[in-house]
Amino acid sequence: MNDLKIFSGRANPQLTGRICDYLGLPIGGVTLGNFPDSEISCKIDEDVRGRDVFLVQPTCPPVNEHLMELLIMIDSCKRASAERITTVIPYFGYARQDRKDEGRVPITAKLVADLISRAGANRVLTMDLHAAQIQGFFDVPVDHLYAAPVLNDYFLSLNLPTKEIVVVSPDVGSIKRARGHAVRLNAALSIVDKRRASAEQTRQENLIGAPIEGKICLMFDDMISTAGSICGAATVLANRGAKEIYVAASHGVLCGPAIERMMQAPLREVVITNSIPLRPDQVLPKIKVLSVAPLLGEAIKRIHRNESVSRLFD
Repeated sequence: MNDLKIFSGRANPQLTGRICDYLGLPIGGVTLGNFPDSEISCKIDEDVRGRDVFLVQPTCPPVNEHLMELLIMIDSCKRASAERITTVIPYFGYARQDRKDEGRVPITAKLVADLISRAGANRVLTMDLHAAQIQGFFDVPVDHLYAAPVLNDYFLSLNLPTKEIVVVSPDVGSIKRARGHAVRLNAALSIVDKRRASAEQTRQENLIGAPIEGKICLMFDDMISTAGSICGAATVLANRGAKEIYVAASHGVLCGPAIERMMQAPLREVVITNSIPLRPDQVLPKIKVLSVAPLLGEAIKRIHRNESVSRLFD
């Protein structure tokens, strides 16, 4: 492991620290800052010539700032003759614009993938992409991790009565994810029928599947952004007689009115991972944060040793 170097951008240094603790390695030295005109400055403070370099940087808000910082770090390592550069992007921004759903709109997920590849990244390690096909947008190998085992282990640790658990998909697009959790938790499955009124607003109307009256409902999604969908779905479940409602997501983006909505919604607990750091005003008793550092650390170790990453989920 001596030729392995891990560097952190400014998006989530706490996660990088936990990854390095798991691997028993120090965080690589890098000096990041901003010039007076807000341009980003970067200097790698360690020798990376011929080394296997991992750059940890989720492209979370402010997305453009963190994305540009990642590209500059890649270029710095490339020009310093690193042997291989792997970008560790726990949360991949711009992932929701992955297709043309109307005329004259971009596919920014593909654009960002091209930027990362052209900047000099040799490999990408990411987690719970909004759409799995985004892996194909990259011209370099992509290792796609899932936070599902971390989330499932947490709910199993609560010792909830199995017969009372119903896994609920907050919309039709999340059925596959919900079914996977239902199988692993030995629970029933139900689906909330969500209709999108606009880019900012959705409405939840019908409930399909297992009855939820008097049940403990677990909702899983890849991310919580403005929390409109999950809070609307939680209201539907509460009106149908659900006893308790938990929400779990891999990425807690929590932008706009998300915190206010979740505090007012009939939710027992909101479970997210530390792929995105919480601001001080977002640290609330209702929000439980689980660490994915061991998962990412193990994947980094396997990539460095040229071992299988997919076996993590066998």
